Amino acid sequence: MSFFLNFPLFIIILSLMTAVTSSLLKEKAARVLTLALAAVAAVLNLLTLAYTAAEGKSFTYLMGHYPHPWGNELKFGILEPLFAAAFAAVLFLSVLGGKKQLDQKLEHSKGRFYYVLCDLVLVSLTALVYTNDIFTGYVFIEICTLSSCGLLLIRQNGRTILASVRYMMFSLIGSGLFLFGVIFLYSLTGHLLLPNLKESIAVLNASGERRLPLLAAVSLITIGISVKSGLAPFHLWMADTYGAALPSSSGILSGLVSKGYAFFLIKLVFDAFGPAFFYTSGVQNILFAFGVLGILLGSVGALRENNIFRMNAYSSAAQIGYIYMGIGLSATMGIEAALFQILTHALTKPAIFLASAGLSDSAGGAKKFHNLQGTGFMNPFAGVSFSFEAFSMIGLPFTMGFISKYLFGMAAFDSTHNKMIPTLIALALSTILNTLYFARTILRIYNTPENGGTVRVPIRQQKNFFIAGSLFALANLFFGIFARPFIAFLADGLRIF
Repeated sequence: MSFFLNFPLFIIILSLMTAVTSSLLKEKAARVLTLALAAVAAVLNLLTLAYTAAEGKSFTYLMGHYPHPWGNELKFGILEPLFAAAFAAVLFLSVLGGKKQLDQKLEHSKGRFYYVLCDLVLVSLTALVYTNDIFTGYVFIEICTLSSCGLLLIRQNGRTILASVRYMMFSLIGSGLFLFGVIFLYSLTGHLLLPNLKESIAVLNASGERRLPLLAAVSLITIGISVKSGLAPFHLWMADTYGAALPSSSGILSGLVSKGYAFFLIKLVFDAFGPAFFYTSGVQNILFAFGVLGILLGSVGALRENNIFRMNAYSSAAQIGYIYMGIGLSATMGIEAALFQILTHALTKPAIFLASAGLSDSAGGAKKFHNLQGTGFMNPFAGVSFSFEAFSMIGLPFTMGFISKYLFGMAAFDSTHNKMIPTLIALALSTILNTLYFARTILRIYNTPENGGTVRVPIRQQKNFFIAGSLFALANLFFGIFARPFIAFLADGLRIF
């Protein structure tokens, strides 16, 4: 076995060790260590990706070399290290870009604990991507939930406490449903490893035995993950959570945590449930319906908001809807579109939250649109960054957002007629609504300031945000322009998933 195949386990162990070490350090040292961890994790994942892509197959790593049922496994091909690397890179840029707000708004006595929570988010997302055991997945889902709640609650005021309570309530509902589904599935199959589950489910499905309890177990697991992701109508916590959190936390929660859950569901569809069973069970139709509902409700909610952070939160709910609509469409082009959408949103929404924070700071901390007038002139880079990422969300050509909507359109034509029309309508309406609420914001920030003057924020005062925002934009352009080979790469990864 190549030495590269040890890297996923190394990342998990290193992340846990870093979390413990960060709790003993001062704030600055903990931040440097967390950024170093994210950078190293991204590099190790990319090396694993290069090896698996060259081999053209997936690998199973026995942890401790003990077989089932005593041991545990990691499994990875092309998609797992690709998304793990993307998640590590986005966490790095979110923490780096939000450094100014972290220094200003976070108590220094709590600073090191913030980075401990970031380390735990990274290890939980990495484990979710790589695990080959459904109960291990549940354990790290809970670690991710608690860490995410801590990222919100660490800045203690009335709004963050209320938001964290709402977030925890919805998360516990999702976790409970998921755990009940795992228990039912284990009672039916006697397995927790994903390949064994897939084999047992295929046998039960072919024989027609226990189809109803099997369907109930899969439904509970799917709904549980959907609730935790913020799929409508379970998205009501998003506006308060993302609106009250620090910009780095909003970027991590919106760009990573919800996307990690969605990727884990796709992994379960292919490695545990089996596409043959899942796409004949009827569960996919429920996901499709609620995905379309999420697109519309999130877009309408964003249009009605007058707070830039809450608008971004509702926009995130709409983007989550895209992912689940794609999962519900088909096991081929629909899943490809969903995977590309996960990356699109992960590389776009954190940059929008960071840029929104820059605009808000230029207005003295105000978040209402009428107070943000002219902030695009006061903070030119924040204005340009917000505008570019907004254009991507709308779907302008040469951006990832355009490619994402194009893929959903192609998946719609590849699906059944009763899903094609709703998909195209949802795409059209959401694009119109995206244009309205983002254009309104851009026009506001580039309107003449009410006081007639501007105090510009130079780049040298926000070097970290400039680096992070520029890298987010360059990644967006790169995958938007060179989309064709990357989509083919995703298709190869899906083939060996």
